Amino acid sequence: MKRRRTTTLATALILATGLVLTGCSSGSDDKPRLNISGAFMPEPVMDDMAAGFLTIKNDSDVADKLTSVTSDIAGQVQIHQTKNQKMQEVTSFDIPANGELDLERGGNHMMFLKLKKKPNQGEKVSVELHFEKAGPIKAELPVKESTHNPAKQ
Repeated sequence: MKRRRTTTLATALILATGLVLTGCSSGSDDKPRLNISGAFMPEPVMDDMAAGFLTIKNDSDVADKLTSVTSDIAGQVQIHQTKNQKMQEVTSFDIPANGELDLERGGNHMMFLKLKKKPNQGEKVSVELHFEKAGPIKAELPVKESTHNPAKQ
């Protein structure tokens, strides 16, 4: 009887330890896996502001949020939501697990205000995207012609 109780107790301890270790795991699924693609900035027609566009793909089971954008080229970069053809600044954009966030013409976008230098076609603008969970990610936005509008694939 004593042997059975010891075996049962040992089994219970092994199972409990396994559950605790699994719960404390710092595996790759704890942080979102984000990829940036399709980035561009149309050459600004005004000297003091510009827009930026890109797609953020989340290849993980963990949702995240884009909380801000910074760039040396602008005094301020805002993230804007477009609803009913009106844009307004927002504090963040959700990036769903196994989904994506599209910042595109006519929709949600980045707005570069108080430009320190007007970027010209052929140049690249560096940005740092700040996320709630993934941390900062740097990206380059090639400056395209002012009418550039890639087809959604």
